[in-house]
Amino acid sequence: MTRGRNRGARTGTIVMVVTLAATTLAGAQSPERFGLYSPGSALQSPPLRVEVLDGTRFRDIETQAVYRLYGIDTCAPGQAAHLGRQPWPCGTVAAAWLVSATLNKWVACSILRDEQGEHLARCASADHADIGADMIRDGIAMTLPPSEQDPAIRTYVSAERDARKAYRGIWASTFQMPWEYRTSDRRRAIAKTGAEAAP
Repeated sequence: MTRGRNRGARTGTIVMVVTLAATTLAGAQSPERFGLYSPGSALQSPPLRVEVLDGTRFRDIETQAVYRLYGIDTCAPGQAAHLGRQPWPCGTVAAAWLVSATLNKWVACSILRDEQGEHLARCASADHADIGADMIRDGIAMTLPPSEQDPAIRTYVSAERDARKAYRGIWASTFQMPWEYRTSDRRRAIAKTGAEAAP
């Protein structure tokens, strides 16, 4: 009899705890109901396994969603830099660095916004608390020029300054800034298309 009463009391306690937790979560999900302030925050992705597309972009292998690292740029695919008279494929090296940082590792991203069908995000892996910052520190990436929508990230600017002073990675070579390379590459492609179309 006592055993049955204890079991009933325990079941009642568990139901009460679960109900209280559910009520608390419901309140947390809609804080405006209680006049509470809740800061807006970046959307956190679930842990991802990724396939690298280039030096700044990768694709979630499950959902096929594309992520682009925020605030940085790297040499474009096919772009070369010159160390003295020796050319080297800086775009390929940047992609290889990103493969090394993400291969067989879980990647988590804070999505800042969507742009051109891609998630613009700051991402981390087990070895890199901020993948973009570490790429800059290693001289693999550079900071994007700041804009009104995207101001400079102080830690990125500082990391780039240190990499440049140390002639680390790309900063030991002669190269065209990636955004300028892409613009001139588009112009070359347009000019080539126009020349081929001419009789």
